[in-house]
Amino acid sequence: MEHVILSRTDSIGDVVLTLPLAGFLKSRFPSIRISFIGKAYTQAVVLRSRFVDEFIDKEKVHEHDSLKDADAIIFALPERSIAKWSKEVGIKKRIGTGHRFVHYLYLNKRVNFSRRRSELHEAQLNFKLLEPLGIDHIPDLEEIPEWYGLPEKPRDDTPNSHKTIILHPKSRGSAMEWPLDHFSALIERFKGEDLEFLITGVEAERKKILEEGGQFFSEENVRDLTGKQSLEELMETILNSDGMIAASTGPLHIAAASGVSTLGLYPSIQPMHPGRWAPLGTHANYLSGEGEDPMRNIEVKSVEKWITENVLSQ
Repeated sequence: MEHVILSRTDSIGDVVLTLPLAGFLKSRFPSIRISFIGKAYTQAVVLRSRFVDEFIDKEKVHEHDSLKDADAIIFALPERSIAKWSKEVGIKKRIGTGHRFVHYLYLNKRVNFSRRRSELHEAQLNFKLLEPLGIDHIPDLEEIPEWYGLPEKPRDDTPNSHKTIILHPKSRGSAMEWPLDHFSALIERFKGEDLEFLITGVEAERKKILEEGGQFFSEENVRDLTGKQSLEELMETILNSDGMIAASTGPLHIAAASGVSTLGLYPSIQPMHPGRWAPLGTHANYLSGEGEDPMRNIEVKSVEKWITENVLSQ
């Protein structure tokens, strides 16, 4: 097998959790070429993985004749136009889940499993799609981090009292979010410490925070980066930070994959629970809340404890 295409055309977090397929295939077939089809805005993340050889914008697939020689294309997410194209150009193995109608039209290798009802993590579920390639390995969660291929945070033994933690309060509607008053209370508790909180997000999220009463941008231990960074710049900020706290978002998964101390905040309800979407990394952890208002039930003191033990004591 010489060339495999991975197709995942949705958000950054989902894309990050698909990257381990590339790393695993490279470990099995060192000379294999991995192409990745995705939305244009995810390109910066995908191409940071040393296991991906080529990124193709989903809107420009038809311009890349070199893709036609692929031995297989794996659809980690259904995409009708690309599935149709893959059949038209004669890619030999066209792989996807077996319960999507579009896959019965255009794919010839269908794997039957349900993501929604599975107890496996999203990153593990992607490995089921390798079965038509003769691979039936479902990795343990501890195996996943070695296959992201993203640059990892350097570990410096030089003492440094000043710490920075990224807070990413919003998720653009993709996840349940920790209340803004909890973020404010957390920031308040660390006043006077040599700890700076970096607030990240796009400009629209900054406006949303202000509309919902978030008042922490002007605090003395806060630096506001919302709307001020490209994705490439955000990834560098993440890599150079001492920690990150967020709901289940793309930046959270980038941080975990980069070896940064990461705390994900999750509801315990399916299918959003951490069993399916927890950050996976060598320094990643999560807290989950229960009850009618699960995110509010994640206590500030629990997050404070994580910061003390995993950032300030390091």
